[in-house]
Amino acid sequence: MAGTVTARAHGLSVDRPKHITESKVIQWILITIALLFLGFLLILPLVLVFVEAFRKGTEVYLAALTEPDAASAIRLTLSVAAIAVPLNALFGLAAAWAITKFRFKGKNFLITLIDLPFAVSPVISGLIFVLLFGARGFFGPWLGEHDIKIIFALPGMVLATAFVTFPFVARELIPLMQSQGTQEEEAAVTLGAKGWRIFWKVTLPNIKWGLLYGVILCNARAMGEFGAVSVVSGHIRGYTNTIPLHIQILYNEYNFAGSFAIASLLVLLAVVTLIVKSVVEWKFQQHEQREGE
Repeated sequence: MAGTVTARAHGLSVDRPKHITESKVIQWILITIALLFLGFLLILPLVLVFVEAFRKGTEVYLAALTEPDAASAIRLTLSVAAIAVPLNALFGLAAAWAITKFRFKGKNFLITLIDLPFAVSPVISGLIFVLLFGARGFFGPWLGEHDIKIIFALPGMVLATAFVTFPFVARELIPLMQSQGTQEEEAAVTLGAKGWRIFWKVTLPNIKWGLLYGVILCNARAMGEFGAVSVVSGHIRGYTNTIPLHIQILYNEYNFAGSFAIASLLVLLAVVTLIVKSVVEWKFQQHEQREGE
């Protein structure tokens, strides 16, 4: 029994007892249903994206990717992700460390706040920043007097993206650090180690794969975010349009070849993210397996 639990904890396959194993017919029916569902809702749409992207030839495809507005959208998407993801990584790490390693009043309230972006529509979150930093918002007059632009500019897009994506790192680290407990940190304290040394030498090595996994998920959501960014961007072509917004504009203009070409780029980024995510998961399982031996 203990061996079975250990194997399951490490993500290893465990044979079910024969008396509760479904028949081969039921197994194949379930597998077929799952494959058909994934094929119809996931694989087929992705294939059609590339088919439509290359329908008019490679030259049209490359032209759509390299035209100035598309290049600007790609640069802006990468810039927003490059700023928002590290900020969320720092926040998630600090929040998880505080929640799992210390006792303080309001801990459950903090956990609830971390989950808030999962419950709030991205469009609503974008509207919140407009109400705060827009021309007629709470801070709008003061920002206007000092010529500081938040909404319809890069800062507003970073804020909206960071709000939507900040739970991902924290939500990956909190259960991991809770399961690890505080024994190793307490042992380090008895040996004379101080706060930052404990973090760099004890805590961080134990959570590095979970941290990387959370960063990957956060980055994937940041690059694909549409609703919140759409509200605060202003849709200024060539300046405040990210890749998803640029796809929408091209599609609305009936430029299907261009829209699907840019969409294929976003799909490729998602596939690369999925591959990296799978590698990190495998590394994490290997690490957990070695720790359990």
